[in-house]
Amino acid sequence: MVQWILGIVWGPWLTVLFLAAGIYFTVRFRGFQITGCFLWWRETAGSLLKGGNKEKKGQFASACTALAATVGTGNIAGVAAAVAVGGPGAVFWMWASAVLGMMTAYAEVYLGRKYRYKDKNGRPVCGPYAYLEKGLGMRWMGLLYAAFCVLASLGMGSMVQANAVAQSADFSASIPLPVTGAVLTVLVMAVIFGGAGRISAAAVSLVPVSAAFYMGLCAVILLFHVKELPGAFLLIVKDAFSAESAAGGAAGVLTGKAVRYGISRGVFSNEAGLGSLAVLHGEAEAPEEFERFGNPFAREQGMWAVFEVFFDTIVSCTMTALVLLCVGGSRTPADVGQGEAMAGSAWVASCFSSCFGELGGGLVSLAMSLFAFATIIAWFYLGSQALSYLTEGKPWKKSVQLCYGFFYLNAVFFGCVARLTLVWDLSDIFNGLMAVPNLIGLFLLRRQVEKPWEGKR
Repeated sequence: MVQWILGIVWGPWLTVLFLAAGIYFTVRFRGFQITGCFLWWRETAGSLLKGGNKEKKGQFASACTALAATVGTGNIAGVAAAVAVGGPGAVFWMWASAVLGMMTAYAEVYLGRKYRYKDKNGRPVCGPYAYLEKGLGMRWMGLLYAAFCVLASLGMGSMVQANAVAQSADFSASIPLPVTGAVLTVLVMAVIFGGAGRISAAAVSLVPVSAAFYMGLCAVILLFHVKELPGAFLLIVKDAFSAESAAGGAAGVLTGKAVRYGISRGVFSNEAGLGSLAVLHGEAEAPEEFERFGNPFAREQGMWAVFEVFFDTIVSCTMTALVLLCVGGSRTPADVGQGEAMAGSAWVASCFSSCFGELGGGLVSLAMSLFAFATIIAWFYLGSQALSYLTEGKPWKKSVQLCYGFFYLNAVFFGCVARLTLVWDLSDIFNGLMAVPNLIGLFLLRRQVEKPWEGKR
């Protein structure tokens, strides 16, 4: 049943929607993610090097929270799963979805800031439900998106992240799954009930450290296998357009495993098209409240979204893929000796062990735990924001939020002990459902998105 639903949700039609959105905004903005790379770098990560700007530091905090939601176990386990099932060619389609998704992310964050408003309690409402309601006058679609967002938070936000940590800990240190689940649940509980401030502080602390730690390890491995790098890149490109991927012409390309898993895992990792980045960037502090067309702060936040997708997939996911292909060749988890039940994270751990010995598995587990913990707390914030929109003005709002926290913690524990395939399939279904109303909203409001370089060139 789950596989049947997954096949419908992630059919060729959804792949076309993702690609069409990315292609439209890429063409309209003249390939800004490439032609304007110096501009968006200068306005985002480059601006932090100057220091002393309180406004930029506030934007960095929002960016870290957004990266906490995106740079998760999908960058390790998700990439491994994509390569294992879709072949090395899946990496090419992850790149394609990321390059196009950079402009999709810009558009959704821009619209989220443009239509940002405050509810009766003074709480900022930003993201797809804001522009679906205020921009299109379709509150019902905003409610639908919020409901799917809550479901996705329980899937990709908690269960998948927890599952990858538990599988990696079991593979590298033989720690029982329930033990990992209990420890992780307690740690998450300590942060999420501290409010948005504690979540943001945790993200600012965890994201730079975990990203630098993991990518540093990958860089060391690739230095030892530098001769295999050209062959790995060639394998990615050749497999992307293999006979299996291209069989049957265009229809075959859209339904091929490399494309299917490349794009779905790319979306799982960078979240471009899901609208989640728009929600997270709604918390960034602006010099003043802009709600008119021509919002310069909205453009800046949009450029941060471009950077986040670039860093998440083009940089981080690519390093994982190259480690797998250079160390493990085109092997699948079955070739490592664990069969189909072996988690993607455990496959990565086996590759790390070839370079770092017995320490390799532990290093992957540590990186996985840091990534997953940051993602879990960021997605709790996303889910609670969506739930606030769903229960706006209701007297039982606080009770529902408390129940959501309870269910979220249970989802973390369940993810640690549940069957791997079921967890990933449910996550993909929720992701797809969440993307549909958002992509429709982006299409209908496409002309409201301003050029990112306006006033900058």
